[in-house]
Amino acid sequence: MPACRTRRLLGALLLAATCASTLAAADPGLETGLTHALQLKKGTTARVGTSGKAIQAYMREGYVGKRPDQRFDYTDYYLLKKPASLMGHALVLIEEEYITQYIGCCVSPGVGVTLKVQGSTQKLQAFARAQRCTLSDPVDIGQLLGEVAIKTRLPKGHYASLSCRERDAEREEP
Repeated sequence: MPACRTRRLLGALLLAATCASTLAAADPGLETGLTHALQLKKGTTARVGTSGKAIQAYMREGYVGKRPDQRFDYTDYYLLKKPASLMGHALVLIEEEYITQYIGCCVSPGVGVTLKVQGSTQKLQAFARAQRCTLSDPVDIGQLLGEVAIKTRLPKGHYASLSCRERDAEREEP
């Protein structure tokens, strides 16, 4: 194999390994805070953590912007600016639904995430059941972003969304 081709191959492998280790090395405290915002307090429909605090931690570390990429109805949408993971999948989008001013009806406070699935979704499915969240799998990421007027292109792949809002926790268990 020619030397320049070998160097390119080694460079590509090194870049792939660096990206994978960066994804894995993202601050575990960030993932824990976001996971707590998705988890239910035992015996209630309230969440363990708060979405606002979890998102502020991502802001401080530069994973999302200081302002949402879009605000639509009662929901702020934050696209990830650098690699982070959640439950073994690539975190792509964080949504926070809340009310500061009444503009109509149907607010359901809580948080949602969209992930680029890496491998099996069994753990996500189990988490959604245990935490009374709604898992949408698969999700057309282009359509999802287009519905809220976010103009960006993400790589093709398998995406799933996890919604852990008040209405998700209050729905009757199957």
